[in-house]
Amino acid sequence: MYADYADWLHRLDWVDRALTGRYRRRRFGDADGRVLDVACGTGTNFRYLPASVDLVGIDISSDMLQKAAATLGDLGRKGTLRQMDAQALAFPDDSFDTVISALSTCTFPDPTAALREMERVCKPEGRMLLVEHGKSDIGVVARYQEWRSEAHYAKMGCRWTQEPLDVVEAAGLTVRSVDTGGLGMITSMEIVPDDTERERDSGDG
Repeated sequence: MYADYADWLHRLDWVDRALTGRYRRRRFGDADGRVLDVACGTGTNFRYLPASVDLVGIDISSDMLQKAAATLGDLGRKGTLRQMDAQALAFPDDSFDTVISALSTCTFPDPTAALREMERVCKPEGRMLLVEHGKSDIGVVARYQEWRSEAHYAKMGCRWTQEPLDVVEAAGLTVRSVDTGGLGMITSMEIVPDDTERERDSGDG
């Protein structure tokens, strides 16, 4: 599916930016240090990150990563791109100062596992920054989403009626701040990594 849509998504990136760019800019604009972009896709987030960050982008699709490399070139930016499963990140614990992701948890087979992996690789003093979408709080829009949910998932692999905050809560993560917009369909969050479980596991060892 990603191979089929990679070129299309890259060419229509301007549409995505028009719809979600302001939310990405607001949430990702102060990311710092070594930054991991999980499920980076065609690189839509890259332009919203400060030029000073040490950027690493991962995606499960090699076709998406090819477009992400083109985006880096178009922006004149440097970054490292790796093919990787978000649910099994091949990085040591506490590897990144900031972990970001946008419009991704709706596509992961196990979003809880992916979020816990993001937390694992984020430094305890770092931040996880998410821009997600879900069910609208406008009745007529929500009903349309519900009506089309199965067909949309079959076509795009996207659960667009999910509740992003419920997904984060299910992963046991702590939300520091949250904003919503886009008819209630966009949820932007800052998450504070919790090192308690890592300390407990270390102590048990």
